[in-house]
Amino acid sequence: MPDQVAHAAHTSGQVIHWARWYDLFCRIIPFVRRSREKLVELAAPAADEHMLDVGCGTGALAIALKSRVGAGKVAGIDPSPEMIEFAKRKSAEANLDVGFQVAAIEALPFPDASFDLVTSSLMLHHLPDELKRKGLAEVRRVLKPSGRLMAMDFAAQSHSALGHLLSILGHPLGESTLTVLTPILKEAGFRAVEAIPTPHKSLSFIRAH
Repeated sequence: MPDQVAHAAHTSGQVIHWARWYDLFCRIIPFVRRSREKLVELAAPAADEHMLDVGCGTGALAIALKSRVGAGKVAGIDPSPEMIEFAKRKSAEANLDVGFQVAAIEALPFPDASFDLVTSSLMLHHLPDELKRKGLAEVRRVLKPSGRLMAMDFAAQSHSALGHLLSILGHPLGESTLTVLTPILKEAGFRAVEAIPTPHKSLSFIRAH
């Protein structure tokens, strides 16, 4: 069955279409798998919460959230139709009800104050700064007043494959992710932004509420 089943969402951010290879990469690289497990732990989802994973890719994080909370409602969006179709198949195979749909972070198809928790995993570095502003303002809009964002990304800003590889190997280049995101998050309406200490020096875990 071909991956593409719908038009990609319009976005000026980077869109990844090679869903099968991306999913394989994330499954066989322990670094990626362990980091997402840590993100779920830090997000501390509760069974009665509504959750959204932005830039969900092939659904690994959203499915992990759903398997943890059971009755809690989980949604995932990604601008790539290939990623969303793959994520839907994975959640169906796992017999987990996750609401995946094609959409971009800067135009979230949800009402105001819909979610208790929004997550983001290795996605924000794909967005130019102006798109980060639009997207994170949308995240704040769909979060409840008491809601929170839990994000993970490379520890330093880089838009090159080499920069990301060096970051994974423990040699981050460029400005700190926290330094870049803090003013953008506060401009979007988040009151507090904090870095969460982790043993993964190449990654930044950021909580905002």
